[in-house]
Amino acid sequence: ILLFLIMQPTFYFAIGFAILCDYDIFAIIFLFLKTADVATKILLIEQIFTKKSLSQEMSLILLSPIDSFLPYMGLIIYPILIALAI
Repeated sequence: ILLFLIMQPTFYFAIGFAILCDYDIFAIIFLFLKTADVATKILLIEQIFTKKSLSQEMSLILLSPIDSFLPYMGLIIYPILIALAI
């Protein structure tokens, strides 16, 4: 897990950005989204590689179809939140 956290520079950017913007509401939203993203990835890593099993909820989420726009939402949401926080 430590190696995974080292490989997440955007998470550290979000923490530093929230501090530099004096904890503006948009910077906090940005930090919350990145924290939820990292926590979900850690949960998946733990369930798949450590426990060797996946919960029913996670398997339903992973098997559900993804809209073609969803992977690109971060390209729209993150710059808008950064611009609003500045």
